[in-house]
Amino acid sequence: MSETRTYDVVIIGAGPAGLAAALYAGRAMLRTAVLERGVPGGELLNTEYLDDVPGFPKILGRDLAKKYHDHAQEFGAEFKLGTAVRQVKKRSDGMFEISTYEDEVYEAPAVIVTAGGTPLKLGIPGELEYAGKGVSYCAVCDGAFFKGQHVVVVGGGDAACEEAEYLTRHAAKVTLIHRRDKFRAAPVIQKRVLENPQIRVVFNTVAEEVLGDPLTGVTGVRVRDVVSGETYVIDANGLFVFIGFKPNTGVIADHYEHDAAGYVITDLAMHSSIPGLFVAGDMRAQLTRQVTTAQGDATTAAIAVYRYLAALRSGHPDPVGAILGDIGIPRPRAPEGAAARGGAERHGQTNDAPVLADR
Repeated sequence: MSETRTYDVVIIGAGPAGLAAALYAGRAMLRTAVLERGVPGGELLNTEYLDDVPGFPKILGRDLAKKYHDHAQEFGAEFKLGTAVRQVKKRSDGMFEISTYEDEVYEAPAVIVTAGGTPLKLGIPGELEYAGKGVSYCAVCDGAFFKGQHVVVVGGGDAACEEAEYLTRHAAKVTLIHRRDKFRAAPVIQKRVLENPQIRVVFNTVAEEVLGDPLTGVTGVRVRDVVSGETYVIDANGLFVFIGFKPNTGVIADHYEHDAAGYVITDLAMHSSIPGLFVAGDMRAQLTRQVTTAQGDATTAAIAVYRYLAALRSGHPDPVGAILGDIGIPRPRAPEGAAARGGAERHGQTNDAPVLADR
C-alpha cells in the first residue's frame, strides 16, 4: 500500500457536482484532491446536448464537462483520474481515511461525496443476458447502433422521455412504455414526446422479459398490460431502460441518516449526519436532480467545508454548528397590528423600515 496522502478536503466523484466543488474548494485555497474512477464529467458524458444550463443555450455534454474540468484546474484542484474509491471511513482521530482499489490511501479532515448514482435495472429475464447486445441504459452511448431500427424505452420520468426523443434521431421507431397512466416528466418534455410521430406511447404496461438470439441480440420485449392482464410481444431490436438511479452511497463506511430510498439526508450546508462528511448532487435527498442543482449543492458544500475547517483550526467548541451559525433558525415573530412597528424595532428594524410579514 502506498504512502498516505494528506489534503484539506477530498472530493469523491467528478461529475457536475464534484467539478463545482473542486472549483470552489480551490478558490478557497484549500488543498483539494478529486478522486474519479473514470474521466471528468459524470452523466454529462452520457448526454449529447444540454439546453437547460444558464449561459449555454445548447452545448454538448462532453464540451461542458471539459469547461468545468479546465476551470476547476485553474484554481489548483488536483484530479486523480482512474482512481476508484473503495471506502471512506472516519478514524478515531477525526480524520477521514479514503482507500482506493488501486491500494492508495488519502486522508483529510473533510470529505465531499459526489459519487452520483447507478441506473436501476428492471430485474427481468434476459436483461442481464442481453446487456450490451441490445439492452442499454444510455441512449447517447448506444443510440447510433440502432439506426433505422425499432427500439423500446421503459420509464416515465424526465430521463425516459428525453432519451426516447433523442433515440428518434437514429431509430426509425420508438415505443415508450410506462407502468402508470401518465408520465412523471416535466410538461414541456411530455409535450415533445406526445407530439413526436416517431414515438408510440403505451401506458399501463410493464416489461416482463427480454427476448433475443445469442448471436444477433435482442429481438423483442414481452410486456404485460397491468389493467387487462394481457401479455404480448413487441418486436424490437433494442431495449433502453430509464427507471431511476440508485445513489452510490456504498463508499461511505460509517452509518449516516438517509431516506427510504437510500439518499443521504443533509442539512442546509450539505452536511451529513457524520461530522465533516458533506454530500452534493444525485446522492442527496432532494426534490430534483439536475446539473444546476448538483452544482448549487456542491457550491454550498465547498463553502461549508471552508467554514468547518476554519472552525476546527480555531478550536471552536462546535465546528459543525459554526458552519451555519443562526442561518435557518426562525427569528421571533414580530407582533402584528398596531404594535407591529414597536415589534419591528425590537427585532432590529428602524422606525422608518417597512415591516414585512413572514411568508
